[in-house]
Amino acid sequence: MRVSGTVRYWAAAKSAAGRAEEPYLAATLAEALAAVRAAHTGRPELLRVLAICSFLVDGDPVGGREHAGVPLTEGGTVEVLPPFAGG
Repeated sequence: MRVSGTVRYWAAAKSAAGRAEEPYLAATLAEALAAVRAAHTGRPELLRVLAICSFLVDGDPVGGREHAGVPLTEGGTVEVLPPFAGG
């Protein structure tokens, strides 16, 4: 079941997206990220940055989990975190 929430971009992801956040309507992290990619086909830098980002879903690190297996919650938040200097 699809739920609505917010994708928040940080650092280089925010710059590449041209915004700090946007809404999602998705059931899984994979679905939300596919929608972001589809909505931003004209922003190749964002597509490149997304490939190297880490993600938090409702404050919990996704780590190496398969994105299709990470469910989203109503009113939840997906944080898009590009690599930061020093780690």
